[in-house]
Amino acid sequence: MRYRRLGKTGYKVAEIGYGAWGIGKQMWGGGDDAQSLKALHEAVDRGLNFIDTALAYGDGHSERLIGGFLKARPERLYVATKIPPKNFRWPAQGSLDEVFPSRHIVESTHQSLANLGVECIDLLQLHVWDDHWLERDDWFETLSKLKQEGKIAHFGVSVNDHSPESALKLVASQKTATVQVIYNIFDQSPEKDLFPLCRERDVGVIVRVPFDEGALTGAITPETTFPKRDWRNAYFKDDRKEQVQRRVGELGKLLGAEAASLPELALKFCLHHPAVSTVIPGMRRPAHVESNTAVSDQAPLSGQLLDELREHAWEKNFYLD
Repeated sequence: MRYRRLGKTGYKVAEIGYGAWGIGKQMWGGGDDAQSLKALHEAVDRGLNFIDTALAYGDGHSERLIGGFLKARPERLYVATKIPPKNFRWPAQGSLDEVFPSRHIVESTHQSLANLGVECIDLLQLHVWDDHWLERDDWFETLSKLKQEGKIAHFGVSVNDHSPESALKLVASQKTATVQVIYNIFDQSPEKDLFPLCRERDVGVIVRVPFDEGALTGAITPETTFPKRDWRNAYFKDDRKEQVQRRVGELGKLLGAEAASLPELALKFCLHHPAVSTVIPGMRRPAHVESNTAVSDQAPLSGQLLDELREHAWEKNFYLD
């Protein structure tokens, strides 16, 4: 496993991290806690030391599962979590008072501390962001006070889906240690403005959705079905599975010596950019952990293949449409 610096936090984190939304179970058609724990143990055994969760994942279930897991591991593991918007609306909608009033930030932090069973959260993130909130300082002052009290070590934000430009003013302000952003073969937009600015301001970049919710694994076909309560029923509604299959079919033609599988290609693409600190695929099964973490030990993609992947950018937002 290779490690990278997470911006001004100074943390040396595994370049393949653990995305813990899926183990919250609530929106993923159920799940198996025992299997999730096996996956977490397998990940740490393979050198992974960064876990990203959120208070909203299963109404705290993901945090509590991780909290129990932390007690069983002697290694120094870095855990990032997120404060949900008070109005529970994604992407960011509403005034700062409606979304992140100071009392909500404090109460959510205390709840996450209890769920995780820790005295200090390594990285606390706001789960949505709007650059207009920079006009006020109370959110920043509240987080700074939590840091002074030793409740959190660093704070960052999770950027709105497919909107890397919505956090440019924040990054420029140097009020955040990290940003978490969607970046993958289909959505290459962070490369334009966000990534160069993050490098300039020493802001760590956490890449989420490297597989486009499963599309870039090659597992989504017109015949794919999801459990009744699984949110992906909406994400891949109507003819979207057919669209995905066509696009991924073209990507499959690029597989070969540099990447033997689509997940490998997808992760290597994310890791090629020097602004990226860590990539956090969801990994609910040990087999996924094994294949995903193995990518870190492999040779990077060539410039020629990266140039070919540029042609596969796809402007869409299945979250909103």
